[in-house]
Amino acid sequence: MSIEQSFGGCGKRNSAGSQFWPAIAVFILMLELSFVLPPLAYGQQAEADSFLLDNVRVIVGDGSVLESAAMLIEGGSIVAVGPRSEIEPSLSVDVIDLSGKTVIPALIDSHAHLGYEGHTSWGAQNYNRENLIDHLQRYAYYGFSAVFSAGSDPDGLAFEVQQAQLSGEFSAARFLFAAGMAPPGQGPNDQFLAHAIEVEQQTGQRILYGVDSVEQAVESVRQIAAKNIPVIKIWVDDRGGSQRKLAPVLYRAIANEALANGIEIYAHQQYAQDMPDLLEAGVTGFLHGRIGVDLGPEIAKQIAAAKAFVVPNMGLGELRREAIGSDQFLRASLPESVAARLGESGQRLVNPSRVEAREMELRASFAHLLDANVDIVLGTDAGAVPDHFFGYTGHRELEIFVRLGMTPMQAIQAATSKPAQRLGLADLGLLQPGYSADFVVLDEDPLEDIRNTRSISSVYLNGKMLDRSSLATGFVK
Repeated sequence: MSIEQSFGGCGKRNSAGSQFWPAIAVFILMLELSFVLPPLAYGQQAEADSFLLDNVRVIVGDGSVLESAAMLIEGGSIVAVGPRSEIEPSLSVDVIDLSGKTVIPALIDSHAHLGYEGHTSWGAQNYNRENLIDHLQRYAYYGFSAVFSAGSDPDGLAFEVQQAQLSGEFSAARFLFAAGMAPPGQGPNDQFLAHAIEVEQQTGQRILYGVDSVEQAVESVRQIAAKNIPVIKIWVDDRGGSQRKLAPVLYRAIANEALANGIEIYAHQQYAQDMPDLLEAGVTGFLHGRIGVDLGPEIAKQIAAAKAFVVPNMGLGELRREAIGSDQFLRASLPESVAARLGESGQRLVNPSRVEAREMELRASFAHLLDANVDIVLGTDAGAVPDHFFGYTGHRELEIFVRLGMTPMQAIQAATSKPAQRLGLADLGLLQPGYSADFVVLDEDPLEDIRNTRSISSVYLNGKMLDRSSLATGFVK
């Protein structure tokens, strides 16, 4: 099956988002298996086809909570949620009592870069099929159902991994990706750029589309459209003078042609001041919020009026100053040598101080976005630099959201229903009938303390419980 056949149709701009997940054509692969079910994927336990979770707090994902509720799962989907008295499962259904526990939709990371992190090293030498699957399984281990890798993946290999996942070869967070576009030989940070170019050379596959003229911009978008890739990430950043910033005339040409082909444009922008013109051009998402004094109420209102979303991306700067190797939540998925390297040092502190004036600026800017009802969406930039880890950083980002002014409920929505809507994942992000049974069982209530998203008892993807213990054993080797 060709690359072009394997990827889903494009969504409408400023709607529920692009349809990332490959279309039904890929299920031809299943028929080619002579109707034999695939073997059980690594890290996935056998589970009854139908079961009922009982006596559990259900955080739906839309801002509502059901106390002492029940949730019926059949064939990988949620078929009923509500009071136990209103749900009548068959006698053969297993009933699992979850008294005292909380269920939330599985989380979604809307900004990452898979493939380059090797945990003991970082770079192009690590980018291969096995490492991509490892990263997706790490996301699943931490309770994620999907991740969007933003413009740094060779398209042929990315499609291959998507197809393998759909055919049941492995169980993990869903893999979504975009094409990348910038001036020729530009885009990601200087270190990352060299490695992305090396991966292109190693695989003979396209990652970055360099555009230097309106004609190139239009032709590049048409090439991406022919592959049915529904999102283009553009870089509008001169990297402190080391690169050339994508000019407005070029990103407008990109956006216009993308609109004609049903493709959405997400931007890595240098400053908050770049956002108004990018919005006018047709950008629908910002993968770096540039939260701070420059993102005031007027820009926030413009973002809301354009129905665009913002990924604040705060942890990328914060966590590099913290002794994260001391965090047991992270240590569970790292080799001991890596955790030790990230322990307390002159560069990393257990409790790094924060400048209060800067905190006040961040909280004020964050409040402007909240007051304007801008869709704030979870994204971490995990994998873009060494030691910014998959899954773990998502939980830490939610802590920052709450510190800056979100309620825990708003933070959960920012990590579940909002990214699902934006990424076109119509069956994820909510615990409602008809949705995929992708959820996380927590020992503690995250509405009392957002750090309780760490209290993972179990993770279910497509109605199957993930074998987190086996996954962790493989991670720490």
